[in-house]
Amino acid sequence: MSAPTADPSLEAPKVLMVDDNTANLQVLRENLDGLGYKLLIAKNGRTALDIVAKARPDLVLLDIMMPEMDGYEVCRKLKSAEETRHIPVIFLTAMADSEDEAKGLALGAVDYITKPINPELVRARVRNHLELKRHRDHLEQLVRMKTREVQLTQAVMIESLATLAEYRDPETGGHIKRTQNYVKALAVKLKSHPRFRDFLDEQTIELLYLSAPLHDMGKVGVRDHILLKPGRLDDAEFEQMKKHTLFGEEALRLTEQKLGKSTFLRHAREIAGSHQEKWDGSGYPRALKGEAIPVSGRLMALADVYDALISKRVYKLPFPHARAVQIIQEGRGTHFDPDVVDAFLALEDTFRNIALTFADCDEEREALGGAKAADTCLGGGVARVLLAEDNPINREIMLSQLSALGYAVEVAASGKEALRKHRAGPYDLILTDIEMPEMDGYGLAAEIRRLEQDGRPRTPILAITASDFDLDKSKARSAGLDGYMLKPLDPKVLAKKLADIFCKPANAEKP
Repeated sequence: MSAPTADPSLEAPKVLMVDDNTANLQVLRENLDGLGYKLLIAKNGRTALDIVAKARPDLVLLDIMMPEMDGYEVCRKLKSAEETRHIPVIFLTAMADSEDEAKGLALGAVDYITKPINPELVRARVRNHLELKRHRDHLEQLVRMKTREVQLTQAVMIESLATLAEYRDPETGGHIKRTQNYVKALAVKLKSHPRFRDFLDEQTIELLYLSAPLHDMGKVGVRDHILLKPGRLDDAEFEQMKKHTLFGEEALRLTEQKLGKSTFLRHAREIAGSHQEKWDGSGYPRALKGEAIPVSGRLMALADVYDALISKRVYKLPFPHARAVQIIQEGRGTHFDPDVVDAFLALEDTFRNIALTFADCDEEREALGGAKAADTCLGGGVARVLLAEDNPINREIMLSQLSALGYAVEVAASGKEALRKHRAGPYDLILTDIEMPEMDGYGLAAEIRRLEQDGRPRTPILAITASDFDLDKSKARSAGLDGYMLKPLDPKVLAKKLADIFCKPANAEKP
């Protein structure tokens, strides 16, 4: 009985056959040909790895005894890489000892078939493992969709609650957006610091960004004549205002009780209740000191004070950025965690750019030094930048930085969306993340370069990556990328790189 063919309505599964013996490859090909699979062939381990990197097969049939790099080593390399560890590997080998089979399975292979092969057995195993992979991929897609749905629900709930607080306190304006981005910038800067790296992983940083807008939600419980007073509060009024931290904390605690333990709600509750604490213990509501203050509260404390300083209030004009930096620095070790202050000082240009992007009025922009249009060397025009980034948090931060530098920015949440916008362009520069759904940064760059073969002007393309290790430099060159920048973007480095791109002499080589 022959194996059923693959479903023609689906993309043909790719099966990579790896064997240094041509006769063995021919036998496999004869047995699998005509079943709806796209068959790929490699005659050594190195070639197999190259094909996997380019074609991403759905299944690998792998011989063990090969020169230079045996099948065990090929399997080990596949299973050690995040992007290929999910590809099922079936060993097809003349090595029939149980110890050899145990070694292969221990390396992560899903099956072990000995030669000479039984054609029906091979067809059945290939079909079954491809079907299992298809179901697993489908389940993973459902999990991703469900996760995004939960994240969207969280984001909507947070925005709604924060908006309610803003309605009660109309002076806040862009305060929520600014402080949210300040906290994100600080957390990213500190994630490799010995005191913070065990706490600030990627998921926690995202949750802090999402929950930061709820820091002042307790203001909905403060009476109007205090919250809306057009001037400074007296001592009794200030004591009542202090209670907003407890109001917000209690509301989130009750929500947490009803919904069950939630990492997101825990961070939001900690921020609401501790963002007015001070490092030396002189803050409120509990006079917590030093490490007793949650990390989230320490980050929010600095973000909140900086924003209060550079914001206009009915009782004060906005402070210049330099003066706000000086005040924060003077609070190092008393008001603020010293290491958080050091991170802020390293990020002060980022803070200023965020503040400029979400400024509420011209007085605030002037106090911050204004946002001069970038010197693009485009005859006085403003450079158009296309930013492709699937992570909404990173996208918003980079959008704020680019906008503050004076560039006209459009965003795309995937490679395919960026390609559609590029076709409708033109743009003076494209910044693209590497890992994106549907089409990654390499694919986007390669497709843009293909379109340019029809005579379109060449657009500079820079990759945006979290680390040097995330970027395959040879792959980047072959795709047509002109360089890369590390996340989080350093405003000074960004400004210099963009100036280098836009201000090259007309007779200079293209990047």
